Amino acid sequence: MKTTLLILATVALTVCLQASDFPAGSPKFATNADSVLATAQANGKPTIMVFSASWCGPCQEMKKEVYPSAAVKPFHDQFNWAYLDIDVEANGKLFESHKLESVPHLLFLNASGKTIDQQEGGCSPEEFAKKLVKVLKMAGPAKTASTN
Repeated sequence: MKTTLLILATVALTVCLQASDFPAGSPKFATNADSVLATAQANGKPTIMVFSASWCGPCQEMKKEVYPSAAVKPFHDQFNWAYLDIDVEANGKLFESHKLESVPHLLFLNASGKTIDQQEGGCSPEEFAKKLVKVLKMAGPAKTASTN
């Protein structure tokens, strides 16, 4: 019985650690929605809020294969990035408040925090890069404190 509990605890810890581990070459993800929105207000860049979960296969594939990919890397500095695990209470409430139903679900917000586009489900690095080009056009030029 103790061995079974130890195995389950090890698996649970591994899953939790995997949810927070980002592969080399990933964008700098915030894990708190409020902090990334404050950063967007300050730097004028659009935000990508990635709603995810450690148990979600497509979420983990996006994290490992898409965000750190060569196709997406040129966009890392053009956005504020948030990776929000819906199993964290505050992130789960935010997920529900947006009336989202599945993960991965990405919200693309302008610098003011208004949703300008979204994506449900995974995709290839090339498809995601095309989406980011579209979102940047929709968001308009970044407004910094010096241009306001």
